[in-house]
This record gives sequence, C-alpha cells and structure tokens, in this order.
Amino acid sequence: MTHPLLSRAPHRDRPAVSLFDGISLTCGRVHECAGLARRTFAVLLAAKMSAPVFWITPAWATDRLNPEGVHPFVKPQNFIHLSPRRPEDALWCMEEVLRSGAAALVVADIPGYPALTPVRRLHLAAETGAGEGRCVPLGLLLTPGDGGAQGVESRWMLTPCHNTEKSKWLLNRTRARTDPMKSWALHQKDWRSPLTAHPVPPQLPPEKAQKQA
Repeated sequence: MTHPLLSRAPHRDRPAVSLFDGISLTCGRVHECAGLARRTFAVLLAAKMSAPVFWITPAWATDRLNPEGVHPFVKPQNFIHLSPRRPEDALWCMEEVLRSGAAALVVADIPGYPALTPVRRLHLAAETGAGEGRCVPLGLLLTPGDGGAQGVESRWMLTPCHNTEKSKWLLNRTRARTDPMKSWALHQKDWRSPLTAHPVPPQLPPEKAQKQA
C-alpha cells in the first residue's frame, strides 16, 4: 500500500527533508550523492532525520565511518551498520530496509552504479515502506566518481573546498526531477558554528576544474 501523501499529492508537495534553505530531498524516493565528500553529505542528511539510520557498506570495503568524525554532526549510536558479503546483496539489503519502513534514512555506500531496474525496485520499496512502516523512508546511494546511477530522484556532488578559510565544501545539484542544476558553498565560521549554504554560480568541483584548466 502506498502512503497517502505519496499517492494523492503532486510530486512537488510530497514530504521532503530540508538539508539547508532551498536544499531538500523528497522522501519515499532514492537519491544519489557522489564526490570526495559524499559520506559527509550522508552524515549531514542523517543529522536532519530520526534514528535509526541504516548504513550499508560491502564487507570488503576499506572506507568506514569514523565515530569521532561523525559525532560533531550526529550521534554515532544512531547508525545501524550492515556489511553484506556479495556485491548484489548491498542493493538487496537497501531494498528490504526501505520496504520495511523501519528507518527514515537508508544509505548504501557502493563501489559502482546501479542500472535502471534495480533503482526502480528501490523506489517501489520506499513507497511500500511509506504505507506499511512507521515513516516515509528516503534512500541515498553513495557512488564513486561523478555519479551515474540511472533513474534516481536527484543527484548531488559534494567536494571539499581548499581555496578559502570559511568555505568547507562545494555542493552541486547535478540532476533533479523538478529542480534545475545549482551550486552552493557550505560555510562554517568556526567549529562551534552551524554550517550555512550560500548559492554560487554553477561550477565544477575543484578536482574537475583543475583537469580542464
């Protein structure tokens, strides 16, 4: 059964999670984030959502969340970690958790790009979870390079900024169903201050700009 907010409301009126002013992700759908700081994007999103957060990483992966690095943004105990042993099981785990509706956020940190059919299955699972679970779940795929999962609701890229003192990251929205491409600089005055997002002209991440220079 599909959640009534998903079945009756226009797409733009579906429930969404606001990451910053003007930056939101639609619930009941699956999104993608790439870039060197993609895991930071997921942690920032987790800080806006209720626990638990399911974090799926293949068992052979060497990059893991550092509790000390997560702690300034969200409590490490909010995360439930799953480590499937086979490549195909990462998306299967994500699908099952989304379908259960047991968690508001499900993150899959994967080494490649899912095809269209698996992503459609994830969208359907999220809608089923919205109707049968306790929340309207949101799925987030973390992918390498510039991203490339087919059929995602939106695609983001988060990269570190090294050229200024206050700008910590550059956030690019490179694909969205209803919104245009856009870029923001994420600022933080000091470690005690909150992050703020300031729109900037659409631009390439630093490493891509260097390649084209």
